This record gives sequence, structure tokens and C-alpha cells, in this order.
Amino acid sequence: MTLFGDGLDAAVQKTFTRPAPKSAGAQMRYLVKQLKGTRPVAQLLRISQRTVERYVKDQIKKPRPDLAARMEREVKKRWQPQIRARARAQAATTGGIVIDTRARIGYTAPVGTTDDARLRHLTVALPPRYAARLFDAQQAGAGDQQLRQIAAEGLKEIYFQDNGRRAGSLEEVRLTDIEHVEFDL
Repeated sequence: MTLFGDGLDAAVQKTFTRPAPKSAGAQMRYLVKQLKGTRPVAQLLRISQRTVERYVKDQIKKPRPDLAARMEREVKKRWQPQIRARARAQAATTGGIVIDTRARIGYTAPVGTTDDARLRHLTVALPPRYAARLFDAQQAGAGDQQLRQIAAEGLKEIYFQDNGRRAGSLEEVRLTDIEHVEFDL
């Protein structure tokens, strides 16, 4: 589980125009249709092909909790790809992204300033260029550490430096001990 990656996915999922399938049979039928067969679905979910067929025919209605979580994750990953792409493009070009976090935030600054990390709760609207960087890094398979660094650079520029109007000598912002992070488009 990646905190930043899952947060970005949740922000994009808020833009869906229709709810994703909820029942096990509907989810399995959707996956079979998307992957064009029961064998790829069985391999993806690490279950037998016959079990997939039983879910498709509604012979099994209640999956194990771990299988239910995998099915839901795979369905949401593939649900409404055009809506997902449109939301990412809009955030990356015009809308930007809002980050709401509660974390220990520290920074590197010149001698004589109080740069001790302290717990802060921030809600900051980042400009589209940071949304584009976050989504591009996520698409490229970046880890949570790299996404955290991009978010920290955005907080440095927008919150601490106020787009270059103050704290010009601030060098680096660090996000640690993250209790909560949420994104909104």
C-alpha cells in the first residue's frame, strides 16, 4: 500500500460518473469482459478458472475477504479509463490539485532560523504543473518516496515561499511521520 499513490487514485475515482460494480458476480463479469476471458482473470486474481466461471454464473456470491479486496481493486483500476484520463488531464493543465496532509514538516534553511520539523496540518492548492508531475510520476511507476518528494517541492514553493515572495533562502522541505494525506482535484 502506498499512501501517496492510493491518495491520487482516490482523488481520480471521485470524478467517476457511474459507480463501479459492487456484487462479486458483476465485478467478475466486468473483469472477464475487460481481460477477454476467464483464464487471464484467474491468473490475475490467483484463483482457479473454474472459480471465475462460478462467480460469472452467480453460483458463488460471497468471496473471501482477501479475494473481495483484490477484485474491487482490479475493477476500480480499470473502471472508466476515459473519465480517469480526462480528470488527470484537466488537473495537469488547468485545475491543479489540492493536498490535505497532517505530517511532520521540516525544512533546510540558513543558520539562525527555526527549521525544526513540527507537526502541521496543511491544505494547499498546488498549481497544475505539480499535478502533472505527480500523475506522470505515478504513471511511470514511481514509488511513494518520489511522490512524497514532488508534493514536498510543491508545498515548499506554494506554502513556504508563497510563489517566491518570501523565504527565498529555503533549500529543502521534508515530509515525515505522515498521519494523513488526501488529494482532491
